[in-house]
Amino acid sequence: MRRLNARYRHKDYPTDVLSFPIEGTVAESGLLGDVILSVEKARQQAKERRHSLDLEMATLLIHGIVHLLGYDHERSAKHARAMGRVEKKLYRALCERGLIKV
Repeated sequence: MRRLNARYRHKDYPTDVLSFPIEGTVAESGLLGDVILSVEKARQQAKERRHSLDLEMATLLIHGIVHLLGYDHERSAKHARAMGRVEKKLYRALCERGLIKV
């Protein structure tokens, strides 16, 4: 994960999730892109946050998908708030309806 983060984001440290948008448009491919999760980082964060690894992995997956939808919390505080709102909506839609089990 550290190598990928360094190569694609020019940040030389391990991260918990990376998102890579698909080339072309979503309409052409039907795909948003790839999301890569670090189980090692997720396990560490789950322990620190005192919740399950499953919950942390679901949270990271949703975070990565929202990045693929074009949101970026690093742009500004306003963008971070907007991204957080979308993440909560997706969590409710997927997890609370049983589509992702945590």
